[in-house]
Amino acid sequence: MSESSFDVLIVGAGLTGVGSAADLRRRFPHKRIAIIEARERIGGTWDLFRYPGIRSDSDMYTLGYRARPWREQRSIVDGPSIRRYIEETAAETGVDKLIRFGQRVVSAAWSSTRAKWTVEIAHRDGTHSTLETRFLHFCSGYYSYTEGHRPHWEGEADFQGDIVHPQFWPENLDYRGKKVIVIGSGATAVTLVPSMADQAAHVTLLQRSPTYIATQPADDPLAKWLTPWMPKRLAYWIVRWKCILSGIFFYSLAKSRPKPFKKSVINLARKELPADFDIAKHLTPNYNPWDQRLCAVPDGDLFKAISAGKVSMVTDQIRRFVPRGIELQSGDVLEADLIITATGLKIEALGGAELRVDDKPVKLEEIMVYRGALFSGVPNLVYTFGYTNASWTLRADLISHYLGRLLRHMDKRGYDSVVAERDPSVSEQPFLDFTSGYVLRALPSLPKQGDRFPWRIHQNYLRDVHVTRFSPLVDPHLRFAKASQ
Repeated sequence: MSESSFDVLIVGAGLTGVGSAADLRRRFPHKRIAIIEARERIGGTWDLFRYPGIRSDSDMYTLGYRARPWREQRSIVDGPSIRRYIEETAAETGVDKLIRFGQRVVSAAWSSTRAKWTVEIAHRDGTHSTLETRFLHFCSGYYSYTEGHRPHWEGEADFQGDIVHPQFWPENLDYRGKKVIVIGSGATAVTLVPSMADQAAHVTLLQRSPTYIATQPADDPLAKWLTPWMPKRLAYWIVRWKCILSGIFFYSLAKSRPKPFKKSVINLARKELPADFDIAKHLTPNYNPWDQRLCAVPDGDLFKAISAGKVSMVTDQIRRFVPRGIELQSGDVLEADLIITATGLKIEALGGAELRVDDKPVKLEEIMVYRGALFSGVPNLVYTFGYTNASWTLRADLISHYLGRLLRHMDKRGYDSVVAERDPSVSEQPFLDFTSGYVLRALPSLPKQGDRFPWRIHQNYLRDVHVTRFSPLVDPHLRFAKASQ
């Protein structure tokens, strides 16, 4: 087999891609595997984002790989620590030698006759080449690396300071002693604000509408208690399952009893904020918990910064930018030297790659997702999309395992291709059940899910462990075939 022909081609060398490659190498040491990575370094999200305080709001006991336990005590960690963990995993498993940096998948064309994908690759120097692969595994995440969601407001050109989007944070940006406004209410905004508060003159968090914000311990209390007197690996598994089960419990509670759950989250925040803080205005959303993702703040760092007077929270609409800051619909003017638009991501499936099956273009909006991994009508392609209510990696690990089951089944029986055939009796539902702006903007261009298994995507790890690892692999919706040549 040549250097341009593979058994599995993985797209993306981030947390998901490295984990999938490591799993496949363990289970199939003789298969030819390569990873295509558009950037020059391992890490994906955790290499792209460089803004102050960049971190995950998922605990590392579940965000880390099942096969490689997180070895540090701290549970909520910064981006560089996560990237280092990914890099160490790649080196330990030999995955680092499989990565082709500075290459981007532009398109992929499937031939049923040959049972192979021909993949067009764009190189950093402007040249193009092609690779062939039996299987494609897209681990490229769900958002564009080249473009964030960036609204534009009247008067931006009049503003005399700098305007920065966190996704493209300038190296060595100096905000010491400056008045800063961060526009946004999601995870990026609540991460940036307390991280900048110590050096900035003052930071204002400007949100159009409130979000749910909850304190989360940066160090897991159970892990701190177990680690000194228990074998580390056993302690890890106990803490990991505690995190999994508690996450499922609280999500189920939020969905089944939204009113008392909402009250509890708001009351916990109230205890950490000054008595005169307007909880009703700034921290009481008009939607139920988990209709949008909750924001976690490690050890209440945002609340502490507000209590210390270093941070202000303002909830209002933007009328226009003015030379010295932002004029609000209320008529108030917020002064600023630096404005940060933490306004979200632009969803982009498959890293923007175009697909064709036997010369017919694949339209994602016409696709239904099978077991949360396969696209209907598209052979030998797996797409990883993690959980929206838990750590991304929990589902990514399961999908990687499912790919391994498919490959082993096909190898044993001599099959060359597998495709999920859509069931016309299954009704369509949105791919994501969130009401966040970035999700709603993207839904028309995303695949669909169905109203029942195996076309329904369940946000429940316990259920998915069973159906992914132990349920029958073969069912009437999957068609296996041998190449005609």
